[in-house]
Amino acid sequence: MANHFANLKSGKYIKYLVGDGEIQRPTKTITMTDGDYDYLIKLLALGDSGVGKTTFLYRYTDNKFNPKFITTVGIDFREKRVVYNTQGPNGSTGKAVKVHLQLWDTAGQERFRSLTTAFFRDAMGFLLMFDLTSQQSFLNVRNWMSQLQANAYCENPDIVLIGNKADLSDQREVNERQARDLADKYRNVYLNEEFK
Repeated sequence: MANHFANLKSGKYIKYLVGDGEIQRPTKTITMTDGDYDYLIKLLALGDSGVGKTTFLYRYTDNKFNPKFITTVGIDFREKRVVYNTQGPNGSTGKAVKVHLQLWDTAGQERFRSLTTAFFRDAMGFLLMFDLTSQQSFLNVRNWMSQLQANAYCENPDIVLIGNKADLSDQREVNERQARDLADKYRNVYLNEEFK
């Protein structure tokens, strides 16, 4: 397990989900038997209530958009098993890597915060989300970062900062520069997403 954390810190695992500023689409989604994978990656989705964590994860795992807002109570779990082709020498296709993603969906409400932080130490990376149409959810990213630094498996955990609801551009309260500046400050990858 320690080796997996070292690989995560070097960016080895996050690249399976994020690369070049966008969510990576797997080479293919497959059915694997238990234990039939090269990597098990546990990621925890964090952010204020209503920013779109559940929609994001549901869209990624099942490729479906649910317009109904369903508040997560406590914590929920989604998983996806995918195959990524690594890049070989000279840009050629390298080895096929089987990845089992465990994606933990947390409640954003304050009353569930102690439950949520209990899962921080077991996560190998974090998807920290905010709503591009809510300045307050963006400001609260700093609070989430403080909690991560205090409770995660290491002092500087791997975090992907995700600005959600990019499709609602007429309601946008957080501009691209603000989001990228915050990501740069914490040395995080930043994604600007819509999941319809």
